[in-house]
Amino acid sequence: MKIRHPEKINKPINPIKKKPKWIRSKLTNSQEFFLTKSIVNQFKLKTVCQEANCPNITECWSKRHATFLIMGDTCTRACAFCDVITGKPKPLDLFEPLKIAKAVKKLNLRHAVITSVDRDDLDDGGANHFYEVIKETRKINPLTTIEVLTPDFLRKGDSFKKVIEAQPDVFNHNIETVPGLYRQVRPGSRYFNSIELLKNAKRIDKNIFTKSGLMVGLGENINEVIQVMDDLRSAEVDFLTIGQYLQPSNKHHPLERYYAPDEFQDLKTIAESKGFLLVSSSPLTRSSYHADEDFAALQKNRIKQTNAQSIS
Repeated sequence: MKIRHPEKINKPINPIKKKPKWIRSKLTNSQEFFLTKSIVNQFKLKTVCQEANCPNITECWSKRHATFLIMGDTCTRACAFCDVITGKPKPLDLFEPLKIAKAVKKLNLRHAVITSVDRDDLDDGGANHFYEVIKETRKINPLTTIEVLTPDFLRKGDSFKKVIEAQPDVFNHNIETVPGLYRQVRPGSRYFNSIELLKNAKRIDKNIFTKSGLMVGLGENINEVIQVMDDLRSAEVDFLTIGQYLQPSNKHHPLERYYAPDEFQDLKTIAESKGFLLVSSSPLTRSSYHADEDFAALQKNRIKQTNAQSIS
């Protein structure tokens, strides 16, 4: 049986605060939006855009950008911020790697983002399935860069190494919030386990870019956010995304406040001063929001720097 956030049953109602004017997303090309939807449906795939009710779905799908959700739509955890279904997952779809690869080709993606639900029921947390998806996607789409957003593989030993072995271009794992809020917001996760995962990914393969994401508005303070930045940099994390927490329902963790756009710019400035190679910080920023444009811009700048150094 699937249950939406069982830990919130009989919990107090948390009223949802009215969204400010800067929290909005627009449909830019309806024809492309429905084309993306048809391709996702054709291969019977899940996307985090749909399952997590992402506010950017209209904008991203209008550009044929979809973030694939592998290993089903049912998570074994019940994080207080997330709108994905909690329950007992179905068995893995062994044809999913090929389906993802074909969908990436049909969408003509230059940068594919692949994430998953938590699968604590699997011995390896789903690491081998990630490996198969990455390998199949790259075989059919050799020019497409691949970004994975993985679970934390908590209590799964070294299983995460299988994901690194597949050599994604970007290894992403979201830290989500400050350590002081983990018990309320991510009760099934451990802050320093996530930091170690990112640290070990970079240690194993220096050529893979590492990335993490942080939500604000959950009740944290600026000093706690800066400490998370420092912890991520100590783990040599390359990319950071910072976005506004949007409370999915009155049974989810309460929204403390909305950050103003200029506050996100301030956080971006601070993060860049810490040495992150790429920082995306805005109210609607999510892990995969503009991930393709950001990664392409980074690669272009690195090529320019390399050329400039060779000339000098």
